[in-house]
Amino acid sequence: MRLLIVRHGDPDYINDSLTEKGEREAELLSDRIAKEKIDEVYISPLGRARKTAEACLKKRDPDIKPVTFDWLMEFAPRIKRPDKPERESICWDWMPKDWTKEDVFFDFDKWTSHPVFKEADVEREVKWVYTEFEKFLAEHGYVKEGRYFKAVEPNDKTIVFFCHFGLECVLLSFLLNIPVMLLWHGFIAAPTAVTTIYTEERLQGDAYFRVSSFGDISHLYVADEPPAFSGRFCELFTNENERH
Repeated sequence: MRLLIVRHGDPDYINDSLTEKGEREAELLSDRIAKEKIDEVYISPLGRARKTAEACLKKRDPDIKPVTFDWLMEFAPRIKRPDKPERESICWDWMPKDWTKEDVFFDFDKWTSHPVFKEADVEREVKWVYTEFEKFLAEHGYVKEGRYFKAVEPNDKTIVFFCHFGLECVLLSFLLNIPVMLLWHGFIAAPTAVTTIYTEERLQGDAYFRVSSFGDISHLYVADEPPAFSGRFCELFTNENERH
């Protein structure tokens, strides 16, 4: 089985939609998606993901009917991070000097137990996404067995998720047994980036998911469309026009 996780186009967060650039990105992405062998499509209920999916699916076989799942919406618990406890921030917005000193964030089984995350009930949200994703995979023939999967009904379907970067990291965390903090802070998928994951069944009945490409935006490069900055922070502290 192959999973494609697609981040939405450059976001207009205020209106939960796409910017003009995001619409261009989605159109360029649609040319790529039109060439893919796709069996099923699932979408976040948020507008920026829906608009990206709509732009892509208009060039596809109309028999593919997308399904909306609430658990694909952006992962959005709010926390009071250590350096700014007076205001709430998105849960992965930590300063490196703060989160990297916490050993718990490097432990897949314990990373949600940090007091800041406990106060924000992050574990409940993670368990919801993990549980729904686990159920989804089981319904598609792959049952998690400890830290790998039993290929109960193996298949070569291609399934596409149109969703969000923060949520994508939670899905990858479940598949690969990696603490989400390492993914949130160590990777970035630009708007309309495509992550491709395949199952490998080297022993019959036993499977593992393996990422063959993360955050691919080649569809933007071939059109000379620069990637949007959304989700990133300043490359240099002196870059005043980039988010700090």
